[in-house]
Amino acid sequence: MRHGMAGTKLGRNSSLRKATVRDIAKATLIRQRICTTKAKAKEARRLVEKLITLGKKGTLADKRRAFAILCDHQLVSDLFAKTSPRFKNRVGGYTRIIPLGTRRGDNAHLAFLELTEKEEMVVSKPKATAASKKKNIESVSKETDTSQPSVKAPVKEASRTAVKEPPASKKDVTKPAKAVPVAEKEKKAAKFSGIKKIFNRKSPEK
Repeated sequence: MRHGMAGTKLGRNSSLRKATVRDIAKATLIRQRICTTKAKAKEARRLVEKLITLGKKGTLADKRRAFAILCDHQLVSDLFAKTSPRFKNRVGGYTRIIPLGTRRGDNAHLAFLELTEKEEMVVSKPKATAASKKKNIESVSKETDTSQPSVKAPVKEASRTAVKEPPASKKDVTKPAKAVPVAEKEKKAAKFSGIKKIFNRKSPEK
């Protein structure tokens, strides 16, 4: 006889089935909305609503019972401090299942499992980066330059007519003559005088 055997097997044994349902419940409490198969969503829905009911009670015994299921201290503290207080005005119906269609491949029925009371998300504008700041500064400076008329400085006529002289080449530069002592000049003159006399001699007439 099949007494007290409620729920579907999900193609798993008891230990794997408990682990699967527990992981889906943890993901639902963290993400507030997940996509899974319809059969798994129906099984996890029961556990999620049971955990939220424990969180609404808020006793130490309930915290220990929730930790025995979730095995996560941070998630249990968030469940009792943030998630459960949002459902204080609700007697039941903490989750909803939204059909999504069939999955490609095995044609399994998909569905969204989500909390009916979600946390409000504050969306802030992205911070301006250094590159965008530079672009804004450049655009502002360009606008100021175009708005103010540009005044050109008067050009002097002398600067227009002035022609730069080319630099002097090495050939044009004359080196200063070295000072030769008088005694050396006399010696050179005495040497060349004898040679000049030889060449200046007249040949004898025949």
